[in-house]
Amino acid sequence: MTTRMESLAMVRKLAQGELSVKARLGYVALLLASSAMTAVMVSLWLTEPVLPLRTQLAFGAMTLIGISWVALSIWALSARRALLARDHVIAGRMSVAFTALFLAGAIAAVLMGGKAAAFGAAAMGAVMFAMALRVLAGARRRYEALSARREALERELER
Repeated sequence: MTTRMESLAMVRKLAQGELSVKARLGYVALLLASSAMTAVMVSLWLTEPVLPLRTQLAFGAMTLIGISWVALSIWALSARRALLARDHVIAGRMSVAFTALFLAGAIAAVLMGGKAAAFGAAAMGAVMFAMALRVLAGARRRYEALSARREALERELER
């Protein structure tokens, strides 16, 4: 095999590779943390039958958020190909959606009660939302750059 053919084989292998060890460990940690949080939410929700409706809705929302993070981590861990930062874009979108939900709830608490804790929660929600938007923008840029690089490598391999 020539050096060029060996290089092409190595590039193909890298392009079809799996997650790095660091990424796998991160997703395992996410899976464990989100599973534990979801289990706690569901157990609290089920063992307190006389909760007010808005508390039950909050527990339901937190349970769905936890299940969403569990699903993302399982998907990323089970992927058998390079994700090209697609997982980061999905996680960024989830973060934006979940922090927007938190911010909306905090703003509703400010409008309903106007207590100092509600103002603090709304301020924290606004900061978290801005951070989530920034993370999503960075993930999109990285995904676009990696996709462009992969396309360039594939065009080069076809020559």
